[in-house]
Amino acid sequence: MKSRFKGMRAWATGVATGATAAFWGASALAEDLVGQPTDKAIDLQPGVTPLRHDAIFFHNAILLPIITAIVLLVLGLLVWCVVRYNRRANPTPAKWSHNTVVEVIWTLAPVLVLVFIAIFSFKLLFAYHDMPKPDLTIKATGYQWYWGFEYPDQKIPEFVSNILPEDQAKAKGVPYRLAATQPIVVPVNKTVRVLVTGADVIHAFAVPSFGVIMDAIPGRVNETWFKVDRIGTYYGQCRELCGVDHAFMPIEVHVVSQADFDAWVASKHGTAAAATPTTVAASATAPAAPTTSAAPAAPAAH
Repeated sequence: MKSRFKGMRAWATGVATGATAAFWGASALAEDLVGQPTDKAIDLQPGVTPLRHDAIFFHNAILLPIITAIVLLVLGLLVWCVVRYNRRANPTPAKWSHNTVVEVIWTLAPVLVLVFIAIFSFKLLFAYHDMPKPDLTIKATGYQWYWGFEYPDQKIPEFVSNILPEDQAKAKGVPYRLAATQPIVVPVNKTVRVLVTGADVIHAFAVPSFGVIMDAIPGRVNETWFKVDRIGTYYGQCRELCGVDHAFMPIEVHVVSQADFDAWVASKHGTAAAATPTTVAASATAPAAPTTSAAPAAPAAH
């Protein structure tokens, strides 16, 4: 019986080792793209903001080791019970039904694990709600099925951002269903506050590489923030099931230098002066139709 048990233990160890090697081997096959999904990748999308870095650390360094240890412990206990206490190995079962030490352990251990997780979880949650003084404010309004963006500090009225048609996306070499006709433009290393609301149904503003997701609820203004540490193009999408064209509400963010941002503001006929943080109350009115001089663009053909 001992040799059989050792054989099963060796087999389980081999399977676990092989699975780990396959996991990291698959990760190495695909170098993750920054700002967009990577085909065949199995890791989280790389982050470019402090919030995203903290969230990835919480997942990879805290949650994954804990859940892996729990799974292996439970699996080991199950295998041990099956092998040690089956009818052939243990024809005469014991008569006791309680063990105080074991009951204290299986009650106290999960509590301690949850308290340990809560320390990091609450710290991360506090960081999401502890926004530094914003350098820039953007109001994002979700419509069926496109986004409207406004820069109140720069006096840039709302402009419409649709999905970029497939032929144009292929011609530009950008990801279809992620690229947009009118991207958001923000300066690098600046705290950007996003006021999020909805005009018709519930939408959600989400950019994975920033680590932000916020519901866009009609009649209510929610708030989130990000601070990107490198120049580049980053993509997101609506993350709420908002109707038949839910999948065609991309978010494209261009992070540029301060000089390029000032030039973009000038091209939009906005105010290039230093922005004064806009209060939430000033933008908390119910969303109206886009205020651009032209009528809102209809969703692009799919």
